[in-house]
Amino acid sequence: MRTNPIRRQRIERAGYALLSAAALAVVLPILLVIAAILVRGISAINWEFLTAMPRNGMKAGGIFPAIIGTLLLTLGTAVAAIPVGVAGAIYLAEYARDTWLTRAIRLAVVNLAGIPSVVYGLFGLGLFVLFLHFGTSILAGSLTLAIMTLPVIISTAEEALRAVPVEFRTVSASLGGTRWQATRTIVLPQALPGIITGVILGLLRAAGETAPILFTVAAFYLPRLPRSPLDQTMALPYHLYVIVTQVPGMPPEFQYGTALVLLVLVLSLNLAATLIRSRFRRQREW
Repeated sequence: MRTNPIRRQRIERAGYALLSAAALAVVLPILLVIAAILVRGISAINWEFLTAMPRNGMKAGGIFPAIIGTLLLTLGTAVAAIPVGVAGAIYLAEYARDTWLTRAIRLAVVNLAGIPSVVYGLFGLGLFVLFLHFGTSILAGSLTLAIMTLPVIISTAEEALRAVPVEFRTVSASLGGTRWQATRTIVLPQALPGIITGVILGLLRAAGETAPILFTVAAFYLPRLPRSPLDQTMALPYHLYVIVTQVPGMPPEFQYGTALVLLVLVLSLNLAATLIRSRFRRQREW
């Protein structure tokens, strides 16, 4: 029995309206939060706020050490997590056989992605700070954040590698290429947009986390820049938590200004990743 065309159009319009309403219900609160932070925090943004050291118990001066500390932690996380995560994804997607061990590894990766960040912070405190004697330092914080981001990077990178058509590998093998040559020269470049997406998702989570750095690296008040990877540092997420909850009499514009800087930093990383991903996607051959 054929459906009436007019009735089908009405159903499609109703479905489209419901989907649009659902999208608006998700996006609108986010836009309202961003607008509120922008309106209340823009008055605090000036050159001194961005480049000066904090003074007077963080009630004056700027947040320069927190900005640098956040960038250093994000860079350290990237250096530690990206090679391990991509290598693990290549092994699971290209080399590992479908056995109970590989299925258990994939299940463990998925489960690790859902563990609360405070648990990673306690793990980093026990392993890196106490057992390996790194102390509360940039090194300990970066390694803790790297472990936290590994499940996201591995999962998304593996899916990106598996999405590359198998014909690419077949053609390489028919021409006498080894599996590693096919992976390195064909599969990886074609999967790069998806891998970049996973990397950025992991790094954005690391840049905005408070609990892991609370146990491993973040300093309450440190009006100087770190001199080595074994030094403590301030960081924007923890700095924001402190000035909102622990510092009485803190001007509200400083609180919203710090939140605005963190928001702009995260969105800038996301925008840069989007541009890079789009460039590689245009070069993709399928």
